[in-house]
Amino acid sequence: MAKIGDIDLGDFPLLLAPMEDVSDPPFRALCKAQGCDMMYTEFISVEGLIRDATKSVQKLDIYPEERPIGIQIFGAEIDSMRRAAEIVEEAQPEVLDINYGCPVKKVVCKMAGAGILQDIDRMVKLTDEIVKATKLPVTVKTRLGWDDKTIKIQEVAERLQDVGIRALSIHGRTRKQMYKGEADWTEIGKIKENPRIHIPIIGNGDINSPQKAVEYKNRYGVDGVMIGRASIGNPWIFREIKHYVETGEILPPPTIHERVAAAKQHLKHSIEWKGVKLGILEMRRHYTNYFRAYPGIKPYRAELVTHHDPDALFQILDTIEERYANYVQV
Repeated sequence: MAKIGDIDLGDFPLLLAPMEDVSDPPFRALCKAQGCDMMYTEFISVEGLIRDATKSVQKLDIYPEERPIGIQIFGAEIDSMRRAAEIVEEAQPEVLDINYGCPVKKVVCKMAGAGILQDIDRMVKLTDEIVKATKLPVTVKTRLGWDDKTIKIQEVAERLQDVGIRALSIHGRTRKQMYKGEADWTEIGKIKENPRIHIPIIGNGDINSPQKAVEYKNRYGVDGVMIGRASIGNPWIFREIKHYVETGEILPPPTIHERVAAAKQHLKHSIEWKGVKLGILEMRRHYTNYFRAYPGIKPYRAELVTHHDPDALFQILDTIEERYANYVQV
Protein backbone atom coordinates (compact mmCIF):
# COMPACT_ATOMS: atom_id res chain seq x y z
CA MET A 1 0.00 0.00 0.00
CA ALA A 2 1.39 3.40 -0.99
CA LYS A 3 0.90 6.21 1.51
CA ILE A 4 2.13 9.79 1.33
CA GLY A 5 1.86 11.01 4.89
CA ASP A 6 -1.68 10.06 5.87
CA ILE A 7 -2.91 9.87 2.26
CA ASP A 8 -3.71 6.30 1.27
CA LEU A 9 -3.27 5.92 -2.49
CA GLY A 10 -4.00 2.20 -2.70
CA ASP A 11 -1.82 -0.73 -3.72
CA PHE A 12 -0.44 0.59 -7.00
CA PRO A 13 -1.38 4.23 -7.57
CA LEU A 14 -1.34 5.96 -10.94
CA LEU A 15 -0.24 9.59 -10.79
CA LEU A 16 -0.59 12.33 -13.37
CA ALA A 17 2.73 14.08 -13.96
CA PRO A 18 2.85 17.86 -13.63
CA MET A 19 3.13 19.22 -17.18
CA GLU A 20 3.35 22.88 -18.11
CA ASP A 21 0.32 24.05 -20.12
CA VAL A 22 -1.15 20.54 -19.93
CA SER A 23 -2.06 19.42 -16.39
CA ASP A 24 -4.49 22.25 -15.73
CA PRO A 25 -7.94 21.79 -14.09
CA PRO A 26 -9.79 21.01 -17.38
CA PHE A 27 -7.36 18.19 -18.22
CA ARG A 28 -7.08 16.96 -14.64
CA ALA A 29 -10.88 16.56 -14.48
CA LEU A 30 -10.74 14.13 -17.41
CA CYS A 31 -7.88 12.12 -15.91
CA LYS A 32 -9.56 11.92 -12.51
CA ALA A 33 -12.78 10.64 -14.10
CA GLN A 34 -10.75 7.88 -15.78
CA GLY A 35 -9.18 6.61 -12.56
CA CYS A 36 -6.08 8.73 -11.89
CA ASP A 37 -5.29 8.33 -8.17
CA MET A 38 -3.33 11.52 -7.59
CA MET A 39 -2.61 14.55 -9.70
CA TYR A 40 -0.25 17.48 -9.61
CA THR A 41 -0.69 21.02 -10.83
CA GLU A 42 1.44 22.49 -13.54
CA PHE A 43 4.74 23.53 -12.00
CA ILE A 44 4.60 26.99 -10.43
CA SER A 45 7.43 29.51 -10.22
CA VAL A 46 8.04 30.51 -6.61
CA GLU A 47 9.18 33.94 -7.77
CA GLY A 48 5.88 34.34 -9.61
CA LEU A 49 3.95 33.25 -6.53
CA ILE A 50 5.58 35.61 -4.10
CA ARG A 51 5.18 38.50 -6.56
CA ASP A 52 1.51 37.60 -7.00
CA ALA A 53 1.88 37.08 -10.76
CA THR A 54 -1.52 36.25 -12.24
CA LYS A 55 -0.42 33.16 -14.17
CA SER A 56 1.35 31.65 -11.17
CA VAL A 57 -1.47 32.37 -8.74
CA GLN A 58 -4.08 30.94 -11.11
CA LYS A 59 -2.23 27.62 -11.09
CA LEU A 60 -3.11 27.30 -7.40
CA ASP A 61 -6.74 26.71 -8.39
CA ILE A 62 -7.87 23.28 -7.20
CA TYR A 63 -11.35 21.82 -7.01
CA PRO A 64 -12.88 19.42 -4.46
CA GLU A 65 -13.31 16.58 -6.96
CA GLU A 66 -9.58 16.65 -7.80
CA ARG A 67 -8.37 15.58 -4.38
CA PRO A 68 -5.92 14.27 -3.39
CA ILE A 69 -3.76 16.73 -5.30
CA GLY A 70 -0.25 18.11 -5.04
CA ILE A 71 0.87 21.62 -5.89
CA GLN A 72 4.31 21.62 -7.49
CA ILE A 73 6.72 24.52 -7.16
CA PHE A 74 10.16 25.26 -8.58
CA GLY A 75 12.81 27.76 -7.60
CA ALA A 76 16.39 28.10 -6.40
CA GLU A 77 16.42 30.64 -3.54
CA ILE A 78 15.73 29.38 -0.04
CA ASP A 79 13.85 32.49 1.16
CA SER A 80 11.62 32.51 -1.91
CA MET A 81 10.93 28.79 -1.60
CA ARG A 82 10.00 29.20 2.08
CA ARG A 83 7.60 32.06 1.35
CA ALA A 84 6.08 30.15 -1.56
CA ALA A 85 5.54 27.13 0.69
CA GLU A 86 3.44 29.30 3.00
CA ILE A 87 1.33 30.50 0.05
CA VAL A 88 0.86 26.93 -1.17
CA GLU A 89 -0.23 25.83 2.30
CA GLU A 90 -3.03 28.43 2.22
CA ALA A 91 -4.37 26.78 -0.97
CA GLN A 92 -4.76 23.58 1.08
CA PRO A 93 -3.51 20.85 -1.28
CA GLU A 94 -2.78 17.43 0.17
CA VAL A 95 0.88 17.62 -0.86
CA LEU A 96 3.57 20.15 -1.70
CA ASP A 97 5.86 18.84 -4.43
CA ILE A 98 9.25 20.27 -5.37
CA ASN A 99 10.37 20.14 -9.00
CA TYR A 100 14.01 19.11 -9.31
CA GLY A 101 13.49 17.56 -12.73
CA CYS A 102 12.47 20.16 -15.31
CA PRO A 103 15.20 20.12 -18.01
CA VAL A 104 14.19 23.34 -19.80
CA LYS A 105 17.10 25.74 -20.25
CA LYS A 106 15.38 28.86 -18.85
CA VAL A 107 14.68 26.96 -15.61
CA VAL A 108 17.98 25.08 -15.39
CA CYS A 109 20.15 28.16 -15.94
CA LYS A 110 18.79 29.58 -12.66
CA MET A 111 19.82 26.39 -10.85
CA ALA A 112 16.14 25.45 -10.49
CA GLY A 113 14.45 22.29 -11.77
CA ALA A 114 17.05 19.78 -12.94
CA GLY A 115 19.73 22.46 -12.64
CA ILE A 116 20.05 21.72 -8.94
CA LEU A 117 21.25 18.19 -9.79
CA GLN A 118 24.63 19.85 -10.24
CA ASP A 119 24.69 20.68 -6.52
CA ILE A 120 23.24 17.88 -4.38
CA ASP A 121 24.19 19.58 -1.10
CA ARG A 122 22.14 22.62 -2.12
CA MET A 123 19.23 20.39 -3.14
CA VAL A 124 19.23 18.72 0.28
CA LYS A 125 19.47 22.03 2.17
CA LEU A 126 16.67 23.58 0.13
CA THR A 127 14.45 20.55 0.70
CA ASP A 128 15.19 20.55 4.43
CA GLU A 129 14.13 24.20 4.69
CA ILE A 130 10.86 23.58 2.84
CA VAL A 131 10.00 20.54 4.96
CA LYS A 132 10.51 22.71 8.06
CA ALA A 133 8.47 25.58 6.60
CA THR A 134 5.21 23.69 5.99
CA LYS A 135 2.84 21.30 7.69
CA LEU A 136 2.06 19.70 4.33
CA PRO A 137 3.73 16.43 3.32
CA VAL A 138 6.59 17.35 0.99
CA THR A 139 7.41 15.21 -2.03
CA VAL A 140 10.05 15.58 -4.74
CA LYS A 141 10.17 14.88 -8.45
CA THR A 142 13.61 14.60 -10.01
CA ARG A 143 15.76 12.81 -12.60
CA LEU A 144 18.58 10.28 -12.44
CA GLY A 145 21.25 12.97 -12.57
CA TRP A 146 22.65 15.84 -14.58
CA ASP A 147 24.27 13.55 -17.16
CA ASP A 148 25.32 9.91 -17.42
CA LYS A 149 28.60 10.68 -15.61
CA THR A 150 26.90 12.21 -12.58
CA ILE A 151 24.06 9.83 -11.73
CA LYS A 152 23.72 10.25 -7.96
CA ILE A 153 20.08 9.30 -7.49
CA GLN A 154 20.90 6.64 -4.88
CA GLU A 155 22.53 9.28 -2.66
CA VAL A 156 19.76 11.78 -3.45
CA ALA A 157 17.02 9.35 -2.42
CA GLU A 158 18.61 8.58 0.95
CA ARG A 159 19.47 12.19 1.78
CA LEU A 160 16.09 13.59 0.78
CA GLN A 161 14.34 10.90 2.80
CA ASP A 162 16.57 11.79 5.76
CA VAL A 163 15.42 15.43 5.71
CA GLY A 164 11.78 14.42 5.68
CA ILE A 165 10.28 14.07 2.21
CA ARG A 166 7.33 11.66 2.11
CA ALA A 167 7.66 10.29 -1.44
CA LEU A 168 10.06 10.51 -4.37
CA SER A 169 9.13 10.44 -8.07
CA ILE A 170 12.00 9.69 -10.43
CA HIS A 171 12.07 10.23 -14.17
CA GLY A 172 14.38 7.61 -15.68
CA ARG A 173 16.45 10.06 -17.73
CA THR A 174 19.24 12.52 -17.02
CA ARG A 175 18.85 16.23 -17.65
CA LYS A 176 21.18 15.97 -20.64
CA GLN A 177 18.82 13.43 -22.26
CA MET A 178 15.86 15.81 -21.98
CA TYR A 179 13.07 13.54 -23.31
CA LYS A 180 15.18 11.67 -25.87
CA GLY A 181 16.16 8.03 -25.90
CA GLU A 182 14.64 5.41 -23.66
CA ALA A 183 14.03 5.96 -19.96
CA ASP A 184 16.30 3.77 -17.82
CA TRP A 185 14.54 2.46 -14.72
CA THR A 186 17.49 0.38 -13.50
CA GLU A 187 18.55 2.96 -10.90
CA ILE A 188 14.93 3.34 -9.77
CA GLY A 189 14.82 -0.40 -9.14
CA LYS A 190 18.04 -0.23 -7.11
CA ILE A 191 16.48 2.39 -4.83
CA LYS A 192 13.56 0.05 -4.17
CA GLU A 193 16.08 -2.65 -3.19
CA ASN A 194 17.78 -0.34 -0.68
CA PRO A 195 16.72 -1.46 2.83
CA ARG A 196 17.16 2.11 4.11
CA ILE A 197 14.43 3.46 1.84
CA HIS A 198 10.93 3.35 3.32
CA ILE A 199 9.13 6.18 1.47
CA PRO A 200 7.11 5.44 -1.69
CA ILE A 201 9.17 5.47 -4.88
CA ILE A 202 7.21 6.44 -7.98
CA GLY A 203 8.62 5.58 -11.40
CA ASN A 204 8.20 7.95 -14.35
CA GLY A 205 9.19 7.82 -17.99
CA ASP A 206 7.85 6.00 -21.07
CA ILE A 207 4.81 4.37 -19.43
CA ASN A 208 2.52 4.34 -22.45
CA SER A 209 0.52 1.13 -22.16
CA PRO A 210 -1.09 -1.12 -19.52
CA GLN A 211 1.37 -3.90 -20.34
CA LYS A 212 4.38 -1.65 -19.77
CA ALA A 213 2.99 -0.32 -16.47
CA VAL A 214 2.61 -3.86 -15.12
CA GLU A 215 5.94 -5.02 -16.55
CA TYR A 216 7.79 -2.14 -14.86
CA LYS A 217 5.85 -2.62 -11.63
CA ASN A 218 6.96 -6.23 -11.48
CA ARG A 219 10.51 -5.69 -12.74
CA TYR A 220 11.47 -2.65 -10.68
CA GLY A 221 9.19 -2.96 -7.65
CA VAL A 222 8.00 0.65 -7.75
CA ASP A 223 5.16 1.70 -5.47
CA GLY A 224 3.32 3.45 -8.30
CA VAL A 225 3.84 5.01 -11.70
CA MET A 226 3.57 8.61 -12.87
CA ILE A 227 2.26 9.16 -16.38
CA GLY A 228 2.97 12.28 -18.40
CA ARG A 229 3.08 12.53 -22.18
CA ALA A 230 1.12 9.29 -22.76
CA SER A 231 -1.92 10.88 -21.09
CA ILE A 232 -2.07 13.89 -23.44
CA GLY A 233 -5.27 13.49 -25.42
CA ASN A 234 -5.57 10.05 -23.82
CA PRO A 235 -6.96 10.26 -20.27
CA TRP A 236 -8.29 6.70 -20.76
CA ILE A 237 -4.80 5.33 -20.13
CA PHE A 238 -5.54 5.41 -16.39
CA ARG A 239 -8.64 3.21 -16.62
CA GLU A 240 -6.87 0.91 -19.08
CA ILE A 241 -3.94 0.33 -16.72
CA LYS A 242 -6.22 -0.17 -13.71
CA HIS A 243 -8.32 -2.73 -15.58
CA TYR A 244 -5.22 -4.59 -16.74
CA VAL A 245 -3.73 -4.66 -13.23
CA GLU A 246 -6.97 -6.06 -11.82
CA THR A 247 -7.93 -8.53 -14.57
CA GLY A 248 -5.00 -9.03 -16.95
CA GLU A 249 -7.32 -8.00 -19.78
CA ILE A 250 -6.89 -5.21 -22.31
CA LEU A 251 -9.90 -2.92 -22.51
CA PRO A 252 -11.20 -2.01 -25.96
CA PRO A 253 -10.16 1.49 -27.01
CA PRO A 254 -12.55 4.37 -26.28
CA THR A 255 -15.25 4.87 -28.89
CA ILE A 256 -15.46 7.89 -31.15
CA HIS A 257 -18.39 9.06 -29.00
CA GLU A 258 -16.22 8.95 -25.87
CA ARG A 259 -13.38 10.71 -27.65
CA VAL A 260 -15.54 13.51 -28.98
CA ALA A 261 -17.31 13.94 -25.63
CA ALA A 262 -13.95 14.22 -23.87
CA ALA A 263 -12.59 16.69 -26.44
CA LYS A 264 -15.74 18.83 -26.12
CA GLN A 265 -15.61 18.84 -22.33
CA HIS A 266 -11.93 19.64 -22.42
CA LEU A 267 -12.39 22.51 -24.87
CA LYS A 268 -15.39 23.93 -22.98
CA HIS A 269 -13.64 23.93 -19.63
CA SER A 270 -10.39 25.17 -21.12
CA ILE A 271 -12.19 28.23 -22.53
CA GLU A 272 -14.01 28.79 -19.22
CA TRP A 273 -10.78 28.59 -17.22
CA LYS A 274 -8.33 30.40 -19.50
CA GLY A 275 -10.48 32.55 -21.75
CA VAL A 276 -11.28 32.00 -25.41
CA LYS A 277 -7.91 32.78 -26.99
CA LEU A 278 -5.62 30.87 -24.64
CA GLY A 279 -8.15 28.13 -23.99
CA ILE A 280 -8.35 27.31 -27.70
CA LEU A 281 -4.62 27.64 -28.25
CA GLU A 282 -3.60 25.29 -25.44
CA MET A 283 -6.12 22.65 -26.51
CA ARG A 284 -4.34 22.13 -29.80
CA ARG A 285 -1.67 19.78 -28.47
CA HIS A 286 -4.39 17.34 -27.36
CA TYR A 287 -6.31 16.84 -30.60
CA THR A 288 -3.71 14.64 -32.29
CA ASN A 289 -3.95 12.00 -29.59
CA TYR A 290 -7.71 12.22 -29.19
CA PHE A 291 -8.15 11.11 -32.79
CA ARG A 292 -4.81 9.58 -33.76
CA ALA A 293 -6.07 6.15 -34.84
CA TYR A 294 -8.70 7.25 -37.33
CA PRO A 295 -7.92 6.98 -41.06
CA GLY A 296 -8.42 10.18 -43.01
CA ILE A 297 -8.53 12.31 -39.85
CA LYS A 298 -5.74 14.67 -40.93
CA PRO A 299 -7.93 17.34 -42.65
CA TYR A 300 -10.24 17.52 -39.61
CA ARG A 301 -7.29 17.77 -37.26
CA ALA A 302 -5.81 20.55 -39.40
CA GLU A 303 -9.05 22.48 -38.96
CA LEU A 304 -9.07 21.90 -35.20
CA VAL A 305 -5.60 23.42 -34.83
CA THR A 306 -6.26 26.47 -37.03
CA HIS A 307 -9.76 27.68 -36.12
CA HIS A 308 -10.15 30.37 -33.45
CA ASP A 309 -13.92 30.31 -33.13
CA PRO A 310 -15.38 28.03 -30.41
CA ASP A 311 -18.60 27.33 -32.32
CA ALA A 312 -16.63 26.27 -35.40
CA LEU A 313 -14.51 23.92 -33.28
CA PHE A 314 -17.52 22.26 -31.69
CA GLN A 315 -19.04 21.85 -35.15
CA ILE A 316 -15.87 20.16 -36.43
CA LEU A 317 -16.01 17.78 -33.47
CA ASP A 318 -19.64 16.96 -34.32
CA THR A 319 -18.60 16.26 -37.89
CA ILE A 320 -15.82 13.92 -36.71
CA GLU A 321 -18.32 12.02 -34.56
CA GLU A 322 -20.74 11.60 -37.48
CA ARG A 323 -17.97 10.69 -39.93
CA TYR A 324 -16.57 7.89 -37.75
CA ALA A 325 -19.75 6.75 -35.99
CA ASN A 326 -19.53 3.28 -37.52
CA TYR A 327 -15.75 2.93 -37.54
CA VAL A 328 -14.48 0.21 -35.21
CA GLN A 329 -10.99 0.90 -33.93
CA VAL A 330 -8.80 -2.16 -33.40
